Amino acid sequence: MTTASDISESVREGSATATETIKSALSAIAKRDKDLGAFVFVCEDHALKQADRIDGMAADDKRRLPLAGVPIALKDNICTDFAPTTCASKILDNFNPPYSAHVTKKLIEAGAIVIGKTNLDEFAMGSSTENSAKCITRNPWDRGRVPGGSSGGSAVSVAAGMTPIALGSDTGGSIRQPASLTGVVGLKPTYGRVSRYGLVAFGSSLDQIGPFARTVEDAALLLGVIAGSDSRDSTCISTDVADYLGSLSDSIAGKKIGIAREYFGEGLVDGTRKQVESSLEKLRELGAETVEIDLPLTKYGIACYYLIATAEASSNLARYDGVHYGHRSKNVGDIVEMYSASRVEGFGPEVKRRIMLGTYALSSGYYDAYYLRAMKVRTLLRRDLEKAFEKVDVICSPVTPDTAFKIGEKSSDPLAMYLADVYTITANLAGIPAISVPCGFDDAGLPVGLQIMGPAFSEATLLNVAHQYQINTNHHKKMPV
Repeated sequence: MTTASDISESVREGSATATETIKSALSAIAKRDKDLGAFVFVCEDHALKQADRIDGMAADDKRRLPLAGVPIALKDNICTDFAPTTCASKILDNFNPPYSAHVTKKLIEAGAIVIGKTNLDEFAMGSSTENSAKCITRNPWDRGRVPGGSSGGSAVSVAAGMTPIALGSDTGGSIRQPASLTGVVGLKPTYGRVSRYGLVAFGSSLDQIGPFARTVEDAALLLGVIAGSDSRDSTCISTDVADYLGSLSDSIAGKKIGIAREYFGEGLVDGTRKQVESSLEKLRELGAETVEIDLPLTKYGIACYYLIATAEASSNLARYDGVHYGHRSKNVGDIVEMYSASRVEGFGPEVKRRIMLGTYALSSGYYDAYYLRAMKVRTLLRRDLEKAFEKVDVICSPVTPDTAFKIGEKSSDPLAMYLADVYTITANLAGIPAISVPCGFDDAGLPVGLQIMGPAFSEATLLNVAHQYQINTNHHKKMPV
C-alpha cells in the first residue's frame, strides 16, 4: 500500500519523479475504473504538465512541498478552472468554471496533482452514488453493491488504489458513510475549518469539504494542507491550524470515550454492531475509558436534517434556470416555459424531490411549522452534544446501520435510503468534526467503519484516537481484489 506520505517523501528526496507517479496512477485508473465508474473526468494532460513542473523545480523548492507529486481526486462539485465541474447533473453538463476552489489552489500550491474529478450523487444529494446523470459507481469490494454516497467516487478512487488520497464533501455523512462502506478513512472537519469557496452549494449551513485516505496519517497530512482561513468564505474560521501530524503519536491512555445507547439501538445490524463493539474493546486496551452518555434528541435528527437540508437546497438550486450557464431547453415559447423546461430536463428525480420538499417547508404558512421548528431542534441537539463533551473527550458510534447494500435495493424507497445517514447527520447539524476509520468486516467480507466525533475544532484529538486505533489493528491493510 503506497501512501501519500511515502510518495511525497520519495519525490522530495529524488528517489522517484512526479511524472512516474502520475503515469502509474493514470495506468491504474485506465485498468480499474472501467468496472467501477469512480471518475467522470480524468485530467491527464493537466496532471502530466503539473508533474513536469514539479520535476523541474530546484531541490530546495521541492522539499517545501508537503504533497509533492501526490495524485489526488476531487469530487465533481469542487470547482476546477482546468476541468469541467458538473455535480454529476445534466443541468451542469460540460460546465467549465472560470475559477478554482480555494482547496484546489491550496493543493496545487502544496505540490499535489489533481488527476481527475469523481462521480457523486447529483448535487451531492444521495447516499449511494446511484443518483448520478453520469454513471453508477460500484463498490470495489463487491461490484454489485453501492459504495455509499454522495462522495462515492472519491471513496472508490482511494479504496481501489487509484489515488492515495481524495477530497469529498459532507452535508449529512457524505464523506464518512462511503468511507465506511469502502473500507477507507474519511474525515468531516468542523464547520468553518475548511473554506467552501468554490464548492457548489447544497446545504450551506451543513456542507464541509474533507479528506479521504487509506491511513489516518494521510488524512491528517491532507487536512493540514486545506485547513485555514479564507476571506472569500464568510463562514470560514480564522482559528490557527493545529499540528495534526504532530499529535498522532500521543498516547490515548486516560481519554474518555462516550458511548450513547441511542447509537446502538433498533436498526443496527449484528455484523456492524459486533465490529464496532470490538473496536471499543481495542480502545479500552489502549488505555481509554468508555463512559455511557445520553443523547435523547438524536431520534429527531433525521427529520430535522431533511427539513433544513432540503430547504437550503431549494434556495441554492434556484439559480439553475437555463439562462446563465448549464442546460437550456430547446424549442420552448416564452421565458417562463424555458425556465421550467430547463429545470425539468436538467434535474434528476432525487434533486427534484428535495427541491419540492424544501420549497414546501419554506412556503408561507408552513415556514414556522417546519423549517423554524427544525432549526430550534437543531439548537437543542447541539446543546445535547455540548453537555456530553463536558464529560468525555470523544464520542464513538457506528457510521451506518449496515454494510454496503445492493445496487437498486433502496432506489424505490427514499426513506430507507435517508436512514443510511441516521448516525452521521448529528455531526453536521452541530457543526462538529467526525471521522470514519475502518474497524473490521462483516460475515460477507464487507467493510465496517467506526465513527469518532469530537467538539468543535478537535480534529487533532480525533486524528490521534483514530491513528492509535489504526496502528494497533490491520483492517486498513486489506485491499479489495
